[in-house]
Amino acid sequence: MTDPPLIRVHDLSKVYGRRLWKKGFRALDGVSLEVGRGSVFGLLGPNGAGKTTLIKILLGLVPGWKGEAELFGERAGRVGPRRRVGFLPEGHRLPGYLTGAQALELFGMYSGRSRAWLRTRIPAWLERVGMGASADRKLREYSKGMQQRIGLVQALIHEPELVFLDEPTDGVDPVGRKIVREILAELQSKGTTIFVNSHLLLEVERMCDRVVILARGRILREGTIDELTPATGRVTFDLAAPVAPLEGELSRLCHNLVLGAHGFEAEVDLEGQNRLIDLLRSRGVAIRSISERKLTLEDAFIDLVERRDP
Repeated sequence: MTDPPLIRVHDLSKVYGRRLWKKGFRALDGVSLEVGRGSVFGLLGPNGAGKTTLIKILLGLVPGWKGEAELFGERAGRVGPRRRVGFLPEGHRLPGYLTGAQALELFGMYSGRSRAWLRTRIPAWLERVGMGASADRKLREYSKGMQQRIGLVQALIHEPELVFLDEPTDGVDPVGRKIVREILAELQSKGTTIFVNSHLLLEVERMCDRVVILARGRILREGTIDELTPATGRVTFDLAAPVAPLEGELSRLCHNLVLGAHGFEAEVDLEGQNRLIDLLRSRGVAIRSISERKLTLEDAFIDLVERRDP
């Protein structure tokens, strides 16, 4: 039997600023989606697409919406389900007079955990995000990246079943982003469901197993990373020697050949690839690698959004 989704949204709409004489701004317009247990779900879209509004509706922070929105099978906004959720908001502000350890203790207690329970776990979490040496420094002394790491831990410290992360790697350096990816992979392996909203599409491509692309409050596309980034039909040959003298022979075996300093790219099927390999070997050209070119998530995202907003 399939587990019910942890998040279920159906025909969800939200309008800001509506008055008798004013239509207002439609932030969400008939959005429907489901997120299952143990998945890492990515929400993408340009500024103003409605991403943060959707998260805040699910957390009960935005009233006045229409449609259906549920967490753990209950209407969004109820207190019970929210205790099972962790949240890292975009541009969060932590109390600067607290230390990193004190902030984690405070937010963990807000989420229903005891001080004693938290104190057995906070040191390990601080070490996990590379903040052990800064545990007793005031938050106002932290850099943006350091504050973001503490913000991430406060969303996870109480061991929630579902985590909402709004721009989780904002301001974080490459080492910190790697740590975040590793943490999310560990949580997913333990069955935690993660809902990520981010503008860093490469990070989303690395972290998420399913993605929704939102624009002007509507879903443009939903699918797995593989479904959203299909093969282009083009293949790149990285070679140990230039092949300009072979251009004519290569052109007869493939389409739209483009020569480069260290090989070439072309449209070619599997049978054609084998013929190209035979030709190169017969001419004594060493092949370093052969790779199929796929669309990146950024390519797919830009194409969808530009077609929606020409």
